[in-house]
Amino acid sequence: MRYQKLFSDDAGESHWEDVEVTVETRVFAPPAENIEISEGEPVRQMMFLRLQSGWNEPTHPTPVRQKLICLAGAVRVPASDGQFRDIGRGDVWHMEDNHGKGHHTMVTSDEDFECVIVQYE
Repeated sequence: MRYQKLFSDDAGESHWEDVEVTVETRVFAPPAENIEISEGEPVRQMMFLRLQSGWNEPTHPTPVRQKLICLAGAVRVPASDGQFRDIGRGDVWHMEDNHGKGHHTMVTSDEDFECVIVQYE
């Protein structure tokens, strides 16, 4: 498993990188058998978000460190360095570009973009 991370460097330029998720076999829900699971991450809140087809927002940094899990639709997200990612159903996008130039987001699918947002402390 992996997720796509968007972050800002010290100069405020945003960049993409792929991050592999580490899982290990351990007890999670006894008496069920051991499962492969990652470490937990403390979070502040979770919410659902919908961007209507055609949505095209201005460039901005993320307001807080957060993960987005796409449920439907697709967006294209260029980083300030010019590299972009297409985020679609099942993709996980981790945002840490909370300073500097930020990113642009536009819905590229004919259907609305729907996702779950998980915000960190």
